[in-house]
Amino acid sequence: MSAKKGRRREPRSPVALALAAIVVIVIVVVAVVALGGNDSKGGSTNATVLPDASVITKQFAGIPQQGDVLGKASAPATMVEYIDLQCPVCRDFETNVMPSVIDRYVRSGKLKVIARPVAIIGNGVDSQRGRLGMIAASKQNRAFNFAQLLYFNQGPEDGGWLDDTMVASAAKSIPGVNVAALQAAAKSSAVADQAKTYVSEATRDGLSGTPTVLVGPSGGKLTVVTPGREPSTDEMTAAIDAALAQ
Repeated sequence: MSAKKGRRREPRSPVALALAAIVVIVIVVVAVVALGGNDSKGGSTNATVLPDASVITKQFAGIPQQGDVLGKASAPATMVEYIDLQCPVCRDFETNVMPSVIDRYVRSGKLKVIARPVAIIGNGVDSQRGRLGMIAASKQNRAFNFAQLLYFNQGPEDGGWLDDTMVASAAKSIPGVNVAALQAAAKSSAVADQAKTYVSEATRDGLSGTPTVLVGPSGGKLTVVTPGREPSTDEMTAAIDAALAQ
């Protein structure tokens, strides 16, 4: 499928997505725990620093990250994004739209971003592997670096690129991240539980594709920006400015 602008829609219902995602989480976690690692770093002897790692480090430098939240906790506007790390439309949004949003609104303390990774592409296994890695990275407050590294180095959907080595390489590409700890966290029940929470939130919000972006005043009602397709920079700017004006 081409990476044209617009929101990717899957033929499965939100309820089916939720059930399938939960099943895959259990399968992936059980399999990883059963297989274990190959070395003290968590089984990633081939992990390398990914291209553009320094660019991404600079993009997020100086911006607070706490778990799945990017930006100042007291920011007056809030953005929630549902993303799949294999989604080519998400890649377009994160690499072409979000940098300006981050520079203009997040870095200035006006907007905080909450990321909720989901797995709706293909058989879900590769997306789940990336999602568990991103949630594990959030335990070290580097979820956004992790996701952006995968988007910058994204391969074809279900093409096998998002394997354990890619997860470890993304972790290795983030300064200060403990790769072994991230890999261990990705196998944990706590991370699996957090993934299931995102599924529940996605179902509640009527998720039908990615990226889905909601914006509103912090503590108030969040509204989907451009339902059914990827928001442009101008559309994001208008939505955030409207939230700040409330």
